[in-house]
Amino acid sequence: MTFDRWLSRLPIDSPSAFMKQIPTIIGFAIAALIAAVPNGVPVTDVTEFLAGIALAAVASILSFAVPWRRFHQEWAVIVPTLSLLAVGLLRLGTGSSASPFVVLTLLPFVWIASEEGRINILIAALTTFVVLLAPLVLDGDGRTSGEIVRAFFSPVIYLIVAIVINELAHRMRIQLHSAQESNAKQEMLLAQAVTAQDELVLNEARLKTANRLIQSIWNAVTEQSVIGTDLDGLIDVWNPGAEKMLGLTEKQVLDAKHHVIDFHLHEEIDQRLRDMDARFTTVSSIDDFSALVDTVRAGSADVRDWTYVRPDGKRVAVQVAATPRLDENGHRVGFIFVATDMTQAREFARLKDEFVGLISHELRTPLSSILGYLELMRDDEDAPLSDEQLQYLAVAERNAHRLLRLVGDLLFTAQVESGRFPLDIKDVDLGGVVSASVESARPVAGNAGVTLVSDVPELPLEVRGDTVRLGQAVDNLVSNALKFTPSGGTVTVSVRSQGDQAVIAVTDTGIGIPAVELSQLSQRFFRASTATRNAVPGVGLGLTITKAIVTAHGGRLDIASEEGVGTSISIVLPVRTPRPVTEAIPTAELAP
Repeated sequence: MTFDRWLSRLPIDSPSAFMKQIPTIIGFAIAALIAAVPNGVPVTDVTEFLAGIALAAVASILSFAVPWRRFHQEWAVIVPTLSLLAVGLLRLGTGSSASPFVVLTLLPFVWIASEEGRINILIAALTTFVVLLAPLVLDGDGRTSGEIVRAFFSPVIYLIVAIVINELAHRMRIQLHSAQESNAKQEMLLAQAVTAQDELVLNEARLKTANRLIQSIWNAVTEQSVIGTDLDGLIDVWNPGAEKMLGLTEKQVLDAKHHVIDFHLHEEIDQRLRDMDARFTTVSSIDDFSALVDTVRAGSADVRDWTYVRPDGKRVAVQVAATPRLDENGHRVGFIFVATDMTQAREFARLKDEFVGLISHELRTPLSSILGYLELMRDDEDAPLSDEQLQYLAVAERNAHRLLRLVGDLLFTAQVESGRFPLDIKDVDLGGVVSASVESARPVAGNAGVTLVSDVPELPLEVRGDTVRLGQAVDNLVSNALKFTPSGGTVTVSVRSQGDQAVIAVTDTGIGIPAVELSQLSQRFFRASTATRNAVPGVGLGLTITKAIVTAHGGRLDIASEEGVGTSISIVLPVRTPRPVTEAIPTAELAP
C-alpha cells in the first residue's frame, strides 16, 4: 500500500455527506423560490424542472439517511454526482443554455473534485461535461457557433479546475495527517519527558544525599601533604599533612636535610629513569630527582602515581601533583609536591572494577545465553513453534536485547566516569567522520522539519585518533542540535583547519542555552533550563561523554550559545598524535 493510500484510510475529522450537501440544498431551494415568484426565472419545461428538484431531493435524502462512513469513501461521490445531474435537469427546465442556474454546477463539482483519488477528477469533469453539453444536444437547432464553442470549451476549463482542486485537497490531507501525527508524538514525548523528569529529580536527590555522605567520610579520612624543595630536591617546606602522612615533624626533616627522593620507593624511581633513558629529557644527564620533575622542567605540571615510604618502612600509595615554585619575578626557585593519600581511592577503584566485572560476567553472559537459546527455539525445524508461540518468543527476545543494551549503557557510563577509553589510534579523515554522521542523522532531521547542512572541505583533513569514538562525539552533538532546533530551523556541521588544529563545529538555530548554565553542560545528568521548559527529551549524558572523548584525544570542547538564537559547539583537536591513554579497557569489555 502506498503512502498516499495509507493516508487516505486514516480517520480524520471530515464533514459528513449531509453537511457537504447542505450548500447544494440551499442553492436548489433558492432556485425553486426564484422560479416560483412572479417575474422570476421562467420555467420552460415543468417536467424537467420538477425532475431536477426531485433528483436533488433524492440526493439530499441519501446524504442524510445512508451511513456513508461505513462504506469506502469513493461511494460518497454518488450524492454530488446525482446533484450535478439534478442541476442539468433544472437547467433544461429553465431556459436550457440561457438558464442562470448553471452556477449551481460549482457546488457538487467542487465536492467531487476535492475527494481523495484521481478518479474523482474524471467523474467531476465528465458529469459537468454532460450537464453543459445537454442543452446543445437536446436543442441542437438554432445554436450559434459561439454557444457551441462555449459548450465544448467550458468542460475543459472545469477539468483543469478539477485537477487543481483535487491536488490542493490531496496536499491538505497530507498536511493534516502530518499535523495529527506530530501532535500525537509530541503528547507522547511530553508525557515521557514529565515521567523522566520526575524520576530524574528523585534520583538526583538520592545522588546528592549519597555524595554528601561520601564527601563527609572522605573529608574525615583524607589528608594531603605539601612538600616544597629547592631546585636540587632538598626539602624546605613540610606541612602538617606531610607530618602525619610520613611520620616526621617539620623540625626533624629540615634539621636532617632530607631530600624528597628519600621518601620514594626506589624501584619506582629506577623504572621511571629507565622509561626516560631512551628519549629526550630537559637535562644533560639523568639523575634520580629528574624522574620527579622532568615534565615540570619542560613547562608542564605533572600528576603521577607514586609510593611514599615512611621511616618505619610502611608504604603509602599517593598521587603527586608536581608544579614549579616561582618567586616574585616569575623565576623558578624550586618545586612543590602535593601528595594525596590514594589508599582508599584505589580500594574504591578496585571495588568499582569488581562491580563492572560482575555486570559483564554475571549479567551479560547469561543474557547472551538466553538470546542464543531463544534463537535455537525459533529456528528449530524438528519442533516448529506456532504463530502465537513465535509472538511470545519475539517479546522475550526483544526484552532480552533491551536488557543487554542497558548493561552496555551502564558499562559505557562507567568508562566515561573513570575517563578510561580504549582508543584505536590511526589516521582519521574528519571530513569522512562528519559526512557519515550527517547522513545518519538526515532521516531524523527530515522528520523534525530541520534543514541539515554539511560543510566539508574537498581536501582531506586528517588527525590521529579513533574513528569510532570521534564519530560518536560528532553523533552526540548533531543529535543534540536536532533535538534543540524547532521545525524550520537549520543545523550546520562544518570542518575546517585552524593553524595546527582541526575544528568540527556544529551550529544550530535552536532555542539556545542561558549563559549562566554553559559551564555546567558537561556535568553528568545536567539539563539546561531551556530543555526542561521545551520538553526536549534526554538524560544529560551526551555532552559528558563527548567531552571525555575529546579530552582523551588531547582536544577541547568550546561552547557558545545565546538563548533564543542558537548554539555552536566546536570540537578542537590537535593535528598531531594525541597523548596515549595510560589505562585502556579491553575490547571485550566495550559497551555495544
